[in-house]
Amino acid sequence: MRGRGDRLEAALAEQGLDRMLVTDLTNVRYLTGFTGTNGAAICGPDVRIFLTDFRYTERAAAEVSEWECVTLTGDWLGGIAERLTGKVGFEDDHVSVRSLTKLEGKLPDGVEPVAAGGAVEALRRVKDEGELAAIAEAAKLADAALKATVEDGFVGKAERTVAGAFDARVRAAGGEPSFDTIVAAGPNGAQPHAEPGPRVIEKGELIVFDMGAKLDGYCSDGTRTYATGDPGEEGRRVYETVLAAQQAALEAIRPGEKGEDVDAAARTVIDEAGHGEHFGHGLGHGVGLDIHEGPRLSLRSDDVLAAGEVVTVEPGIYLAGDLGVRIEDLVVIGDGGLRNLSSLPKDLTWVD
Repeated sequence: MRGRGDRLEAALAEQGLDRMLVTDLTNVRYLTGFTGTNGAAICGPDVRIFLTDFRYTERAAAEVSEWECVTLTGDWLGGIAERLTGKVGFEDDHVSVRSLTKLEGKLPDGVEPVAAGGAVEALRRVKDEGELAAIAEAAKLADAALKATVEDGFVGKAERTVAGAFDARVRAAGGEPSFDTIVAAGPNGAQPHAEPGPRVIEKGELIVFDMGAKLDGYCSDGTRTYATGDPGEEGRRVYETVLAAQQAALEAIRPGEKGEDVDAAARTVIDEAGHGEHFGHGLGHGVGLDIHEGPRLSLRSDDVLAAGEVVTVEPGIYLAGDLGVRIEDLVVIGDGGLRNLSSLPKDLTWVD
């Protein structure tokens, strides 16, 4: 994890900061490898300090390398404050006003806290080979669990039963669902974030199945829409439109492209099909230690894509009271093209 600290140190120099105090646990894990529930990291020139409490002394010794491990007893904020100097960046997007006020009261003279939220998240956007391998394994696990769930059939089962079967398979394989699994049948599919409920899946419906797995801390995300028989002319037409929109977006993704332009590639296809008002969310987002992170693919995203980033591509059309279709792949952006981590077919599949 030393290299990640070096990258953060270089970023601090660009911002004129002497130290960075990292307290968000996901960011702490990214920098140090620590997986416990109480930890902080201080980074600066020739400074790599990881702090925790007595409960995690042994875990820190096992998980954290190339950082000085300190076990604080008594005054947690005071122990952190006395190790800070100069201009200190803090994660203002994670630190509460109350916590910041308490910390400021303990800072030595001459120490100036400076808002620097997002500094670590910016580094996390580009994944290293180990991270890419972990995400790929999570995607492989999730796809296998979904494939087995589809083979068991949908018709006559409640949405929540199908979702529960998928979740159980993910856990049996050693992972955890990376978010609340969505199984949305018929008109429920028109809700992008529908919660699976008691509704029984019937024949002739479209089923939106949004799922992912978390493995070794890293997430996957994917969506397929299935049919339990012929969904009708409108359903078939909507499905083909979404599939064409996704393909247009996949072809538009490359290093140096803006998130808003990739979104526009998909949105144009949906607009031309007369469903512009039925695609109300962004095209996609980054995935890593968090299920939603940078970069963003949306109408208002000025993020510039880079090789090594992992993003979802998930256009959808949602017709209230009738049906919904979403198709989502998880892809790695590379200088030589995309690597698609989603392995399941995208042709409309009928499920009993």
